[in-house]
Amino acid sequence: MKILIAGYGQVGETLAKELSAEGHDLTLMDADSEVLKVGMDRYDVMAVQGNCASMKALDRAGVKNADLLIACTGSDELNLLCCVTAHAVNPHLHTIARIRNPEYTEQAYHMRDAFALSMAFNPEHQAAEEIGRLLKFPGFRKRDSFAKGRVQIVEIRIDADSKLCNVPLSGLYGIVKCRVLVCTVLRGEKAIMPAGNFMLQEGDRIFVTAPTDTLATLLKNLGIVTHKVRRVMIAGGGTMAYYLAEALCESRMDVTVIEKDEERCVELASAFPKASIIHGDVKDRSLLESENISSADALVTLTGFDELNMLISLYGHRKEVPQIITRLDNAEISGITGDMPIGSMICEGQLCCNQIVRYVRAMQNQTGAAVTIHSIADGQAEAMEFLVDESTLHCGEPLKKLKLKENILLVCISRGTQTEIPNGDSVFHPGDSVIVVAGGDRVVLQLNDIFA
Repeated sequence: MKILIAGYGQVGETLAKELSAEGHDLTLMDADSEVLKVGMDRYDVMAVQGNCASMKALDRAGVKNADLLIACTGSDELNLLCCVTAHAVNPHLHTIARIRNPEYTEQAYHMRDAFALSMAFNPEHQAAEEIGRLLKFPGFRKRDSFAKGRVQIVEIRIDADSKLCNVPLSGLYGIVKCRVLVCTVLRGEKAIMPAGNFMLQEGDRIFVTAPTDTLATLLKNLGIVTHKVRRVMIAGGGTMAYYLAEALCESRMDVTVIEKDEERCVELASAFPKASIIHGDVKDRSLLESENISSADALVTLTGFDELNMLISLYGHRKEVPQIITRLDNAEISGITGDMPIGSMICEGQLCCNQIVRYVRAMQNQTGAAVTIHSIADGQAEAMEFLVDESTLHCGEPLKKLKLKENILLVCISRGTQTEIPNGDSVFHPGDSVIVVAGGDRVVLQLNDIFA
């Protein structure tokens, strides 16, 4: 498909990486010629410099023949105007806009026809929701939900004192006492889809498929001590912090936000009267001490600077804060943090990219596309949920009789309110949903693509 990406920031760069890898014809638009040059050097794409909402610039970018426009500049207003203008030129164009301002979110939904919006996405809100999920189960580094929240793929790190260290996967059930499946292991920088004789080692990051109602059992039997999060300290008071504070205050948690900008502090204090809004610099150690960082159950670093977030998270680890969550705008950084004790990492660009890739694949297939997509193992694998219908091959056949393509696993079958970690005798039927994990650079557009 021909896709225009208007705005080449972190979100635009993440989208360009994902969509170019899937073979789409991409054109980047931005007012900054330098960032466009970076995009052209990295990916096989066209680039057009100019105002993304200008009809002339859109025309030069080929909007008349485009299938999809993704407006992800740093301005909500510019994104909306870009979609309206582009749709006026090409009425058959699909449009997706980034809307960050909480005041615009509901308005954009109700006025989506007027704005010619096919879809709107809010990276900060999605990231705040993900952080909220992580705070509910502090033992996991990452959680991705499927089957309307009934199934999770969670990330666990194998430390030297872990009960799973030097244990083969065939011995997993004897330790965790519940049905789960390790679908991917990240060892160093390499993602592996392991067999039953695979031996887990210290430093491995494992991605485990499990029904949501077994997560507490999984943590308990692994000996991972969890604590109920009551007091959360948030470093930075931007848009993501706003959404997170809103959710945490609704859950009646004790919330402290540290923000450098005095005017922003006034706004936050007005919006969240029950939260503690502190005007100060998060780099000030005496301020962190005076706000008793050591007594926090969780530290969430959400400033606009990746390096500062990592630094404050490292300090939180030194002060023995039980749970740490670090925002990283640049998805590439997550691959080089290695063993740094900065807790769970959140990249809002990657979160919204999963949603947009799902939309693009649905445009390609019309029917049968994944209903949920999550990138796991630092982007080296994808977990996808598909609905089984009458056109799906091998319905009713035991899995042990099926041959799947290389680097593909079928990791869960969901039927109504029941979920099953499958074995060789398991079958799927029309109406079920199945979760598939694909490794490497394999792209699965519809469920039938998994069969050899």
